[in-house]
Amino acid sequence: MSDRTLTAGDSRPGTAVTSPASPHVDAGDAGYSKDLKSRHVNMIAIGGAIGTGLFLGAGGRLNSAGPSLFIAYAVCGVFAFFVVRALGELVLYRPSSGAFVSYAREFMGEKGAYTAGWLYFLNWATTGIADITAVATYTHYWGMFSSLPQWVIALMALAVVLTVNLISVKYFGEMEFWFAIIKVAALITFLVIGVFLLASQHDVGGHTPGLGNILDHGGVFPTGVMPMLMVIQGVVFAYASVELCGVAAGETKNPEKIMPKAINSIMWRVGIFYVGSVILLALLLPYKAFTGDESPFVTVLSKIGVPYAAGVMNLVVLTAALSSLNSGLYSTGRILRSMAMSGSAPKFTSRMNKGQVPYGGILLTAFFCVLGVALNFVVPKDAFEIVLNFAAIGIIGTWGMIMLCSLLFWHRSKDGRVTRPGYRLPWAPYTQIITLLFLAGVLGIMASDPGPSRTTVLCLPVIAAALVGGWFLVRGRVARVQREKELQQAQG
Repeated sequence: MSDRTLTAGDSRPGTAVTSPASPHVDAGDAGYSKDLKSRHVNMIAIGGAIGTGLFLGAGGRLNSAGPSLFIAYAVCGVFAFFVVRALGELVLYRPSSGAFVSYAREFMGEKGAYTAGWLYFLNWATTGIADITAVATYTHYWGMFSSLPQWVIALMALAVVLTVNLISVKYFGEMEFWFAIIKVAALITFLVIGVFLLASQHDVGGHTPGLGNILDHGGVFPTGVMPMLMVIQGVVFAYASVELCGVAAGETKNPEKIMPKAINSIMWRVGIFYVGSVILLALLLPYKAFTGDESPFVTVLSKIGVPYAAGVMNLVVLTAALSSLNSGLYSTGRILRSMAMSGSAPKFTSRMNKGQVPYGGILLTAFFCVLGVALNFVVPKDAFEIVLNFAAIGIIGTWGMIMLCSLLFWHRSKDGRVTRPGYRLPWAPYTQIITLLFLAGVLGIMASDPGPSRTTVLCLPVIAAALVGGWFLVRGRVARVQREKELQQAQG
């Protein structure tokens, strides 16, 4: 893909083009450094697309849905790409560390920005609770750490990642870069081993790799289509961090060159790492050989006698959890600052330190993660799963807001009020509408699934009431900040 800048009217796919300057100015974008480089952003995009949902969660989903899991990963991957491509178009229109919150403010007003921001915070605050708990659980795998209480390990992990985030964005980028390197190296290594086993017809736990492991065990849909549909809700959240590269654009030099490359590469990464891995796993072993208690990669490697396979994969999953925690602290810090500058988040979350890091918002998210350690001690498993499902509501809301912003942006471009960059979401506005319908469908699937998922959906009125109540608390401050801005503009 060419990096050269074309005219604003050039709409050829893949061109890295920015539109004329946006009339909208977001106060939350001021003060950041531009220390994220191309390699950082590319690896942030990779890290956002690869997480514990693949390394750990694919085993249980294979067991319940069979080989058809690859269809679920492919379908959800396409919609995840649409979301991040829509965000990419908005980024090239106007890079912002406030990302979709800033765009919601421009196209939907302060109520839209408020809703988008707090739904995103809900996602990462609850995900952070899961991440530090997961880190403690995975660390206990090694005997040398078994004597340490879980809460101590959880707090140590949070302290390390928090410290790195508070120093500077460069340190965050470096940490995420190496986390992503570990995840990609592990996947590539497994794919190479798996392809060798398939090509050589090497015995895997008493099974011969090949189509027989699919065709002789019920085919692609061994338990019907419905189980595949039911796992979609979990698969969607395996992609839940793909929007992170859009937040990183505000601290990136030359985002008009870097972002299209990073975003476009997500599609083939999804194809190779997610879809390719699941197909390979299904060819190597019958789907019932996998379980939710063990990484599917460990299942295969242990059956061919690879030493320390479980330990190595445990390290990779631990890395994925730390990467998720790292990303959550980073992104919520930027989002909360964008909101605080307009009055819809606590004022202290707008504060920045000497390293040009919005430490107030980062500390607020970390505080909720600490509460999560205590929560994990006192609530039963189902209640904790409900907390995790709230993250699902948050990411559905975030993706939905991104697509709504994209749809409104497209509509304004038709009125001539804005100019779309050459790097565009294809097939607009149908892409946005279909994606919104898909997200509504995921909510429907969650509602039809008995257990924590349905309970979470039933809590939607409570979440909506909390958002409405919160808006009534902050609307006075939002209006006051808006009047001050208008007065400054008039005087300027």
